[in-house]
Amino acid sequence: MDISVVVPLYNEEESLPELYAWIERVMQANHFTYEVIFVNDGSTDHSWQVIESLKNKSTHVRGIKFRRNYGKSPALFCGFERAEGDVVITMDADLQDSPDEIPELYRMIMEDGYDLVSGWKQKRYDPLSKTIPTKLFNATARKVSGIKNLHDFNCGLKAYRKEVIKNIEVYGEMHRYIPYLAKNAGFKKIGEKVVHHQARKYGKTKFGLNRFVNGYLDLITLWFLSKFGVKPMHIFGFLGSIMFILGFISVIIVGVSKLYAMHTGQDYRLVTDSPYFFLSLTTMILGTQLFLAGFIGELIARNAPERNNYKIEKEL
Repeated sequence: MDISVVVPLYNEEESLPELYAWIERVMQANHFTYEVIFVNDGSTDHSWQVIESLKNKSTHVRGIKFRRNYGKSPALFCGFERAEGDVVITMDADLQDSPDEIPELYRMIMEDGYDLVSGWKQKRYDPLSKTIPTKLFNATARKVSGIKNLHDFNCGLKAYRKEVIKNIEVYGEMHRYIPYLAKNAGFKKIGEKVVHHQARKYGKTKFGLNRFVNGYLDLITLWFLSKFGVKPMHIFGFLGSIMFILGFISVIIVGVSKLYAMHTGQDYRLVTDSPYFFLSLTTMILGTQLFLAGFIGELIARNAPERNNYKIEKEL
């Protein structure tokens, strides 16, 4: 099969017939073998009934229905598990992503050799309340991930080589960082294509401030796990050692200062009367706790079921 199109959706009953008809026209015009996997993420409208109707009319339609709303990442995860095409395309169901981009995305994967191609909606028709946070978010994501050539990490329109989606795990709210997940899995050839963006035709946007804030928290989490998830002692042990050494040196300074004052006949006070002594002691205790946290992290990582789950590209 040439292409699998995975479409996560929530309350998009009005746009689904138009979206599928558009995808079908593009596929037939380019003679692709294809499937379209609609993932209904707990919609409260008649989206599932529309998907069932489309399935009755076309054998190319597949559907997944969640019992409740889990989020976009779980929807993509389930869609990726069932995708069978050599190239997997993801797009949103709100008609803001154009299916006319599919042939060129397919060509970039199959002929140009990209592992992943992300869309870039260079000209957007979203309100400023969405576009400004998106630009700030993407600038931070480029800096943290090291993928300098992407301008729109969160664009719903992406194309993947099949091997990519079978070797990454999209969970939580990590769909924003699939290029970063792919890079960490060893897929380094990541490209970008300027795509056409259309104003929302039906319904209303699901974007909110909470998604913007959560995006930054997820980015920090992903960066931390990619750097220290396998060897937590490298971060906790290092910070713990620094704090313990600083605290120990501070205790010595406090003690030496008292001995010097006694030796020279100056006024002095008990070590325990000095606030610096307790600050130093607290620093040593925190350093010890961080070091122990590193040990506990190492024990957890050692017993993790995926500790020896390595991505093998070829084997002879």
